[in-house]
Amino acid sequence: MKYYDNELKAIKRVNRYRNREIYPEYLRDFASNDYLGFASKKKLFKKACKRVKRYKYHSPKASTLVNGYHPIHKEFEEYIAKINNFEKAICVGSGFLANLSLFEGLPRRGDLLLLDEEFHASGMIAKELNDAKKAIFKHNDIKDLTKHIKDFRENSSGRVIVGVEGIYSMSGDILNRDIFSIADKFGAILIVDEAHSVGVLGENLLGVFEYFDIKPKPNHIKMGTLGKAMGSYGAYILSSNEIYEFLSNRAKAIIYATAPSVFDIALSYESFLYMKKHKDSLKKEIRKRKKTVQNILDTDLKSLILQIPVKDSYEALSIKEKLLKKRYIIGAIRPPTVKKPILRVIARINEKGFEKLLKLIKNEIK
Repeated sequence: MKYYDNELKAIKRVNRYRNREIYPEYLRDFASNDYLGFASKKKLFKKACKRVKRYKYHSPKASTLVNGYHPIHKEFEEYIAKINNFEKAICVGSGFLANLSLFEGLPRRGDLLLLDEEFHASGMIAKELNDAKKAIFKHNDIKDLTKHIKDFRENSSGRVIVGVEGIYSMSGDILNRDIFSIADKFGAILIVDEAHSVGVLGENLLGVFEYFDIKPKPNHIKMGTLGKAMGSYGAYILSSNEIYEFLSNRAKAIIYATAPSVFDIALSYESFLYMKKHKDSLKKEIRKRKKTVQNILDTDLKSLILQIPVKDSYEALSIKEKLLKKRYIIGAIRPPTVKKPILRVIARINEKGFEKLLKLIKNEIK
């Protein structure tokens, strides 16, 4: 008996079928979120191995609240909290688990949880795991956000929790800075998912808090991933000591999940140290990428995510296949991930052939 055959056929008919592939290493990669090229930097790998070998255990073995909390976890948490000017940090196994921890753990009955309509799927899923009132506000729209908060405050004294991204993963849009002001004005807890902004924005490439020159306050929470620009795996949550304690005692994805990989945290630590040391050269390369996009596509690229609209899913897949034959890989993003199909090009700074790729795409979408 086939349980999902009809549904799979329907997905294929509308060109939304997905499957996992291992792509050849010779492809010029402009699809992954490895913004700084750290994922192939063997020097960082070797340093991480050396750091882990100092200890008897190289595995977390259990949750952090049992016996899985490793000295490398603690050292990295103290470092990442200090350089971002937050009181506390918690490492978790992935960005998905971090958002699950935040949106399941923080909102309680009588609270209001507000998410930007373009927030990542992890938040959209996790928001259903609590007893709070939920609402979605228009993307980066402070008027709509304010209206939701005011309407709620007329009838309730509960907490307001707002979820936004530093750089939105599909559009490449940067967070509207005024959202910080709105959150502070109404005393709302503001969760900023910096998965795609760390390593890309700010004087020290630490993300939108630094980019906007915002000093963290007790109502601010920052989530950052250790994949993407850091070339590793895992995530961290930065917050006040009070919120740190609450999450440690209420967030199920922290309490019950095995602690993060010790090696991945060590690798992330080395990546942050490298980024700090080489920030000027990295920023120079980021500026070059943005200038190239401006010169060829006449587009003012705010992040390292280039979104190119296409007619339909068929065209998105067709262009992707044509580029694969020319040894380039990009993202062909289709609904329901986005409302309308797009080509998603990551302007990775340490990958060759970027100018040629943009010219090929420009020729395809005329």
